[in-house]
Amino acid sequence: MAAVKPFRAVRPGAESAHLVAALPYDVYNRKEACEAVKGNPLSFLNIDRAETQFPDEVDTYAGCVYEKARELLKARMEDGTFIQEEVPCYYIYQLTMDGRSQTGIVACSGVDDYVNQVVKKHENTREEKELDRIRHVDTTDAHTGPIFLAYRGVEVIDRLTQQICRGTPLYDFASDDGVGHKVWKIAAPGLVSQIEEAFKEVPATYIADGHHRAASAVKVGLKRREENPGYAGDEPFNYFLSVLFPASQLMIMPYNRVVKDLNGLTSEEFLSRVREKFQVTEEGKAAVSPKQKGVFGMYLEGEWYCLKAKDEPREDDPVKSLDVSILQDGLLSPVLGIGDPRTDKRIDFIGGIRGLKELERRVEEDMAVAFSMYPTSIEELLAVADAGLLMPPKSTWFEPKLRSGLFIHRLGE
Repeated sequence: MAAVKPFRAVRPGAESAHLVAALPYDVYNRKEACEAVKGNPLSFLNIDRAETQFPDEVDTYAGCVYEKARELLKARMEDGTFIQEEVPCYYIYQLTMDGRSQTGIVACSGVDDYVNQVVKKHENTREEKELDRIRHVDTTDAHTGPIFLAYRGVEVIDRLTQQICRGTPLYDFASDDGVGHKVWKIAAPGLVSQIEEAFKEVPATYIADGHHRAASAVKVGLKRREENPGYAGDEPFNYFLSVLFPASQLMIMPYNRVVKDLNGLTSEEFLSRVREKFQVTEEGKAAVSPKQKGVFGMYLEGEWYCLKAKDEPREDDPVKSLDVSILQDGLLSPVLGIGDPRTDKRIDFIGGIRGLKELERRVEEDMAVAFSMYPTSIEELLAVADAGLLMPPKSTWFEPKLRSGLFIHRLGE
């Protein structure tokens, strides 16, 4: 059963929350991060990506960068930008995008639940990406970016959430991208107890977004246990920051693909090979946004094509039946030579939020071919995780993104 605990959050005051809140650190490259923090010293991105405080010649992963993050977080706590709760609380975090809302519980999830696979994963992680966040968490002594978790809805949690959302929110603002953010604090002991007990009936939670953040947070927790052999189990380092949403409320967007070359084939030879596994329909200049599973858009030499897989998906295998697997196994690997999409430098991934115009732009600028995808469903994600399997990389793109900086979990409070 899931251990989902209240915590003494460090958080911004209501008057500065909209200035502090920032998109996750890994949404940006260094140049974009530097641009994003200009004119806003309170943006949490200054702390999450502290290399923005240094000239370009300073390495992103230099020790002084992590020390600067620690220094900035300490300064924001000392100047009153951030305050810390006196007692452990839960929070409700509601995000609204394009008229659709999702409402989750901000809490701390257990390191042991991650280790014992009560918190279920569906993606592999890369060591070099973990190392960055391990150093960031360990040096700042805090979890600064929440892990986006899903769970199969529970009636009592839904009812309590609806009840609390009738009250006055702690935060209520819209970010620059038009997403609405509302937060309610849950401090009443009776409500806190009801929520904690209700989550004990949840058999599993699922990482929707933030696999690297979760892995890094857990590894820091295990490191702290080694450093404190007499630990009791209730210390903050035994838990990591999370926001838990009912799976039915979540929306997954496609994660599209672009490839740098045609693997030595002419466009005619390439199309001939594609037709061996897919029905190919020419669509001209009309961009193809797939409307069902097993259908893909392809942009090549200024023209769009609709591809439909000839083979029926393998319903007995939750990974092989995914559209990302069908494209990988039927085209990207055998035709374009993309053996391991995690490491092959010839492939890139474009989040669905960027739209099909971004695929056209990349092909015109630096790529040879693009593929638009039908999004993976939340049911497919849960099925893969329940089977103890892993999805291919970049299978899901969740929107809207949780903001960092609204809730911070200190490890040494």
